[in-house]
Formats: sequence, C-alpha cells, structure tokens
Amino acid sequence: MARGFVKRGKGAGVRYAARLDEAERALLIELFGQVRDLIVPPGSVAAQPDTPPEGDDPFDAIVAGLGADFGNVTVPDSPADLGGRGFGAEDRDPALDRLFPAANRTDEEAAKEFRRLTEASLRDRKISGLDAACAALAKSVDDRFELSEDKARSFLVALTDVRLVLGDRLGLREDADAQRLQEIAEIADPADPAAYAIVVYDFLTWLQETLATSMLPKR
Repeated sequence: MARGFVKRGKGAGVRYAARLDEAERALLIELFGQVRDLIVPPGSVAAQPDTPPEGDDPFDAIVAGLGADFGNVTVPDSPADLGGRGFGAEDRDPALDRLFPAANRTDEEAAKEFRRLTEASLRDRKISGLDAACAALAKSVDDRFELSEDKARSFLVALTDVRLVLGDRLGLREDADAQRLQEIAEIADPADPAAYAIVVYDFLTWLQETLATSMLPKR
C-alpha cells in the first residue's frame, strides 16, 4: 500500500522518500512509458525503457483497462471529444496541446512558428525526465522509493505530464468536471475502464501532492 512522500535529511543529503509496492511502481512505469510514446515524434526510433512484467495485482488491471493509449477513455457527458485534432486545422493528439500549449491562441501562424522553434527541445527534456523517472522506479528496493532533490523535481514534472494526458482523456477542463468525475466514480461499475482511469488519476494526484508538499520549505 502506497505511502506518500516525506522529506528526509538536510542539505546535500536530503531525500524524498515514499513507499510504493511493486505493482504501484509498475503502474507508474507503464504510464510514464505511455506518455513518453505520445511525446516521441512520429517515425522516431527512440527506444522505450524496459518495464517490469505485469502481475495479478489490481493496479495491473487498471493499466490493462486503460489500454495502450489510456484506452481512449471517455466518460459520460465528457466535452473532450475533439476528433483527434489540435490547434487550428492541424492533425494532432489534443493531449499534446496540454503538454505543449500554444504560445499564441489567436494567431495560428505565430503559434506554429513558436512550436517549430521550441517544441523539439521541450520534447527532449520531457522524454529525458520520463526516462529518469522510470529508471528511478526500477531501482527501488523493498518498496522504499527515494529521490534526490534534482530527481524529485524531475519526477514531479513527469507526474504532471501523465496527469495532463489522463486529464485530457477524461475531459477535465474546469472545476465542474472534477465534481462530475467524482460522481461517476461513486456509481460506476468497478470494471468500467472510465472508473479505472478515475482511480488512477486520483492516485497520481495524491502522489504528486505529497511530493510537492514535502518539497516546500518549512517556515
């Protein structure tokens, strides 16, 4: 059973420690890998980091329910059906516009030019961060998961990226959407992929909040 992050030590020896069992770590590695695949440019031969085998734990069932691209999860009354198109008329997974938002939403040409100049380096940084997060999880021993200061910041960004993608799949656009998802989760069949996705999103949110809170300077 997961335990959230807490800060250990001081100065150069500071560590951010959590407890994540094997299935929970496998879930995170799988999700980081899926987002990595989404970010990698089409036609790229960038290798996917190794992932541990799936077991019989319920968290593995969540991953299976989400599918290779979060199962294209949809939930009742979701406003997220954008037909797979991004900014303007460009064919683009809308989740990418959450990860790489347009610099100018009123001028399509300016937005495309900004993307051309900056997106490649942003993709590289996000891919590197997701790879580092997977590597850190793979090295965890006896369910104890620790991060240095630098790796904690990178891990926080990786969690944010996964939540942005899953939030897009769930149709999270405003505060009312979060309430809608909570209501769905309370009545949905546990076998429903949408229910799985909501559970995963809540888990990611909780884990991210514990890490971010532990990194705040104490007053």
